[in-house]
Amino acid sequence: MQKISLDALARQQIAAAVAAPSGRAADTAFGGHEKVLRQTVMAFRAGTQLSEHQNPGEATVFVLRGCVRLRAGNESWQGKTGDLLIVPDGLHSLEAEEDSAILMTVAKINT
Repeated sequence: MQKISLDALARQQIAAAVAAPSGRAADTAFGGHEKVLRQTVMAFRAGTQLSEHQNPGEATVFVLRGCVRLRAGNESWQGKTGDLLIVPDGLHSLEAEEDSAILMTVAKINT
């Protein structure tokens, strides 16, 4: 068994994102490209975003700290600390409305 403090990882990644020229930082908490399930703590400096992209499978965003906005087409959803956003199929983007950390969970679809 392995134990990971998501709170500590969120703090660490937010500090890294704030200091990074890109305004983003990430660390895989579980899984990886060779696994079906992947959980990644991603952090964003306020105003930075993940530009529009397609899911590799089913995905959720759990907001660990801060406030983010998930957009898909003409719809958008705000997520604050403790909120779970279900990522819709299709193209979508994510923007940090304040310094934020999320837990992105993806279950890749095998084709």
